[in-house]
Amino acid sequence: MKTLQACISSSVAITSAAEKILAGKASTVIAGGCETFSDVPIRLTRPIRQKLITMPKAMKKGGPLGAVKHLLKGLKGKDISLETPAIANYTTGEVMGVSSDRLSAKFGVSRKDQDEYTVRSHTLAGKAHKDGWYDGEITPYKGSIEENGIKADSTVEKVSKLKPAFVKPYGTHTAANSSFLTDGASASLIMSEERALELGFKPLAYIRDWSFKACDPFEELLLGPTYCSQEVLSRNNLNLESDIGVFEIHEAFAGQILSNLVAMNSQSFADEKFGGKKVGEVDESKLNTKGGSLALGHPFGATGSRLVTTASRRLQDENQRFALIAACADGGLGHACILERYDN
Repeated sequence: MKTLQACISSSVAITSAAEKILAGKASTVIAGGCETFSDVPIRLTRPIRQKLITMPKAMKKGGPLGAVKHLLKGLKGKDISLETPAIANYTTGEVMGVSSDRLSAKFGVSRKDQDEYTVRSHTLAGKAHKDGWYDGEITPYKGSIEENGIKADSTVEKVSKLKPAFVKPYGTHTAANSSFLTDGASASLIMSEERALELGFKPLAYIRDWSFKACDPFEELLLGPTYCSQEVLSRNNLNLESDIGVFEIHEAFAGQILSNLVAMNSQSFADEKFGGKKVGEVDESKLNTKGGSLALGHPFGATGSRLVTTASRRLQDENQRFALIAACADGGLGHACILERYDN
């Protein structure tokens, strides 16, 4: 089964696997995703594509020379080029960086806030790798698990020198405080408890509940984590501040995750959207402690499974009961998931 929901594609795959198991349609499912941004499809422009589609008909009528004339007739200079993919929303036409930049301005997240958070992500990811924490999570490639996006020596002074990448010249989002596109793959083994124990596996966590929502792509494109977290926590009668011991929240942009953290703890936002019950304040000491997408990269199809894997392992290592996973996605989509530690 194939699912395509941008940044939460493998999140959909994982929860679909859980649904199949709960429905008795499966006992074991491998769910995940992959992305190859180093080899993205590059297309001819639409006018040329339309001409090429009708080339066989022109060939029959006028032979090779007639086909060439047909191809060139009506084409303009600007049509003789290539189209590279753009990470732009189909509804708004905006790239996500522009949407996130505007969201940050709305919630008062400064450039300094974003740069400081970016350095935090790279520093924590670098430390986790140096300490060997990721040795048990990453499959070696050519004998190495070294990642090429982590800049453990990042400083606020260094990243603050970069110019705005999306809203110029006064935007706050740069190449540093935005997650980079990269190749990557991840997979999660989802099983019923009975089947896992029968096969001798030691489960890491239960998938307790999840939420998928869509919000306004014009004003709140990347605010899905706030909406989904509110729903999944309320439905399970869990308190974000006292019950959640592990947070793994996707870092599409430093401005995006920080805007969500502000929205979660905003009483005025809760009054307007949730009838007064705010999500709560995320304890930063429990958030993305092994680094996040800003440092590890963001292969769209793989990120959701990575979040589940890391959160599950952290629950065991840190002896915490519940984890909250959350992610935004293009189209105004969002996801949140509750994991509970499996007591081995």
